[in-house]
Amino acid sequence: LQSLLAAGTVSAMDVLDDVLARIKQANPSLNAYLDPQPDRLRQQVRETARQGPHGGRLAGIPITIKDNICVAGEETACASRILKGFRPPYDATVIERLRREGAVLIPRANMDEFAFGSSTENSAFGPTRNPRAHDMNHVPGGSSGGSAAAVAGHLALAALGSDTGGSIWQPAAFCGIVGLKPTYGRVSRYGLVAFASSLDQIGPLTKDVRDAAILLSVIAGDDPRDSTSPPVEVPDYVGQLEQRVKGLRIGIPMLPTEGLDASVRQAVNDAVKVFERHGCSAVRVELPHIDKAIATYYIIATAEASSNLARYDGVKYGFRAGN
Repeated sequence: LQSLLAAGTVSAMDVLDDVLARIKQANPSLNAYLDPQPDRLRQQVRETARQGPHGGRLAGIPITIKDNICVAGEETACASRILKGFRPPYDATVIERLRREGAVLIPRANMDEFAFGSSTENSAFGPTRNPRAHDMNHVPGGSSGGSAAAVAGHLALAALGSDTGGSIWQPAAFCGIVGLKPTYGRVSRYGLVAFASSLDQIGPLTKDVRDAAILLSVIAGDDPRDSTSPPVEVPDYVGQLEQRVKGLRIGIPMLPTEGLDASVRQAVNDAVKVFERHGCSAVRVELPHIDKAIATYYIIATAEASSNLARYDGVKYGFRAGN
């Protein structure tokens, strides 16, 4: 699509109109987007076109934005009525970087409220459905379920989600797409509504690995506004995809058998065999503290969440009820 847009074979407005047609048809049942606004999106494309050719890596590409990533002037409510009507006065760093590369931003992908959940059934505005399910009665995972469903249902070409304890990986798996939680600090958290600050990361949800590499190369990098963002050079993720995997060593964690479905175990084993056929070596890795992982996560996540959400007290932020 990038090459077609660059050659003028199709226009950014053509691409957007196709996406909007899919949203109009499918979103009433999927509920992937909370408030799609076609007129504002078309205006965004027209404003970009008036700036002339800029050669951005994402020029004309519609990107879905989870409802907890700040987009200046657009409602950002974390799928909660508590923040209804809140419009940030600034862009998150990842949004600035997407704009710089010419992306068309589609805000307000549905999510579990304040990112608390793993099914996107906990939104204040209704659940999101899994577009890959035959009967539409399966969840898309969460909390980035709206972002995953939008990509899997062809309502966008790619999306941004956030991950605290699996909120990108898990919905990507449920919806049959690619999801990546970057190493902590690789992507700036500035402008992400915090859940657990020492765990949160923004990352891509895409149709394939190459798209994930392109999107990560755009949003990654040091940000002086995020003190946990290190001044480390961003690698050529796309270029590295051309390197063969022969010789790589892959660690396979020795996980407890309890609670691990046989079909999941078989799928992991099958994936290992694919890598081995391509010249990789698989090494079993012991994780001696794995039995403490969930307990540790819930101590950290809930403690930091209680601190972060204390600001929504109806004084500075959030809903304030009358007598």
